[in-house]
Amino acid sequence: MQSCSRRLMTYLNQKIGFAIHRRYFCDKAKTTLKGNANILLKQIEARILAAGPITVAEYMKEVLTNPTAGYYMNRDVFGQTGDFITSPEISQMFGELIAVWLVNEWTKCGRPTPFQIAELGPGRGTLMADILRVFSKFKIAGSDFSVSLVEVSPYLAQVQEKQLSPRQAQEATKLPQGSQHYKQSISFYGSQVRWYNHIADLPRTFTLFLAHEFFDALPIHKLVKVDQGWREVLIDLNREDLTLRFVISRDRTPACLYRLDNESREELEVSPQSLIITQAMAARIHQDGGIGLVIDYGHEGDKTDTFRGFKNHKLHDPLVDPGTADLTADVDFSALKWAATHPRTFEDWKANLTYGTVDQKDFLTRVGINLRLEQLLASCRDEDVALNLKSAHKMLTDPMEMGSKFKFLALYPSVMEKILERYPPPGFV
Repeated sequence: MQSCSRRLMTYLNQKIGFAIHRRYFCDKAKTTLKGNANILLKQIEARILAAGPITVAEYMKEVLTNPTAGYYMNRDVFGQTGDFITSPEISQMFGELIAVWLVNEWTKCGRPTPFQIAELGPGRGTLMADILRVFSKFKIAGSDFSVSLVEVSPYLAQVQEKQLSPRQAQEATKLPQGSQHYKQSISFYGSQVRWYNHIADLPRTFTLFLAHEFFDALPIHKLVKVDQGWREVLIDLNREDLTLRFVISRDRTPACLYRLDNESREELEVSPQSLIITQAMAARIHQDGGIGLVIDYGHEGDKTDTFRGFKNHKLHDPLVDPGTADLTADVDFSALKWAATHPRTFEDWKANLTYGTVDQKDFLTRVGINLRLEQLLASCRDEDVALNLKSAHKMLTDPMEMGSKFKFLALYPSVMEKILERYPPPGFV
């Protein structure tokens, strides 16, 4: 395993060098958060009064992606000035290692062209910026390579364009009629960058799929087992003080069908949208060729109640001031793996090969983050920067920080089984 780390580090040494890229956090967008919260709460109240309690999934979708007041739709929520921070925002080392891993696995597939890297939920575009910088060192750019970003937030799409494209002040290229993408630009390294609303709209070509902290924001249904059987947890309006509250459905709901017959937990969370997207990704990997890498905080089907809010880097009641805090739930990786290996009978694809999950600490250590830190520190002449590098390394790998909370899952087409038996994916073994 050390030889694998050193081989990947050789890539970093020869191609990337020892440049240290600082992380700068932009100011949070100036918005009237309280006003947005009031607007959104009134809309949710009116909906409940008109049609009765709503599911947690409906509530999450409305709070996070409402076009006018949704949490992700009109402001920057990442970084030190936002409500949470992600691994790519912490250190360049994270994105560099992911990029080299992708190059290594693409090479293992025979370096097919043309190909694309497709990121689901790219945030600020920081991870993709690091990946493209590394890819450029391997001369991966130009017409044979493109970037596809699945992003529903117009505001974040603008942030991503500024991060990835030199044409920051220009309007998006006028698109031909019938285009599946809603925005396009050229990266700093010459590759096409296109924005899409749905994974189904992506071009049909060999694809490196990347989903970092994407699935945790997808809507979930909360189920609970009572004496009468399985019921769904809903969100209702308390008529006395007009606050939101959890209630239990009187009867079974359609979401209750998503639990397994041998389910032993008394409570669980299911995300049908996550299963649909995973199967769409798995189908593309089988039909068009590709690899999938999913990185998120989650579990292997053993947790129960993880639905929560985050505001200013602290836990927040998810039913209070909707629209001002992130809503999230731990990803059930066992469900994602099931989806990737169980095509529906009418679909023309075969079960993917799955690797993982492994803890972020183990993945990053196996692919050489310790060696990369040593190299960056050796080239560093600024004591403050050196301290930041060490602190970032600790946050990414310490089990009490992100090291054990975040998991890695990889998907491959079934035709690669014998190749992977001989050359397993770095970081997973």
